[in-house]
Amino acid sequence: MGDLIEEWATQVATAELACTLPRRWAHTQGVTKRAVQVGPILGQDASLLAAAATLHDIGYAPRLAVTGFHPLDGARFLRDKHKADQRLVRLVANHSFALLEAEERGLREDLATEFPLLNDPLLVDALVYCDMTTTPDGDRTTAQDRVAEIRSRYGDDSVVGRFIRRAAPEIFASVERVEAALAAQPR
Repeated sequence: MGDLIEEWATQVATAELACTLPRRWAHTQGVTKRAVQVGPILGQDASLLAAAATLHDIGYAPRLAVTGFHPLDGARFLRDKHKADQRLVRLVANHSFALLEAEERGLREDLATEFPLLNDPLLVDALVYCDMTTTPDGDRTTAQDRVAEIRSRYGDDSVVGRFIRRAAPEIFASVERVEAALAAQPR
């Protein structure tokens, strides 16, 4: 099943992002590459992480942007159009502390009700790690530099700027936990 979900995720994300949002697609490809590298710490959930990494920003696709909040728009698309795996949809909906941004947008109750956060801390942390250590162009970066880039791009007074400032300590903690798990892996 692992390869099938990854192949399907790549097909869906390519169709929605590759032509319309090439820079977002480059980021997505980098996040997916990181997910493949991190996968061994997750065992049988490695393919789920790779699929979630591939689909995490699908809600940015112009034809899918209903609320303007990409985690919610993407998760609804995956649930409603593709009847995607519930765990996958919940990971996409909640990636990188989306509940905090949903709160800034007045959408917290919608997100939390429709897509409850998974009770799988390492899997959730792994997706945060992959997203927050990848630049908009798909290159590797530190979480600190990624947060600084997001703040610079959106501005501190924007919805995203306020969210990322609030989420930064949680992002850094997630990244540290994943780096510790990776360091503990036998070589």
